[in-house]
Amino acid sequence: MKFLAPFTKLAAAFRKFAARRYRPELYYMRGPGPATARRAGTPQQNRSIDHYA
Repeated sequence: MKFLAPFTKLAAAFRKFAARRYRPELYYMRGPGPATARRAGTPQQNRSIDHYA
């Protein structure tokens, strides 16, 4: 069975390269991103003039 070992390793390496598994933890975003911060602006920018009257 020693003659099958190289073929088995080659097949495993090909499978690892060709059919990668999806790992959602690599793409999971923790908290709001920079686009949300840009949309929201700073608290000073979000206040209207009526609040100061």
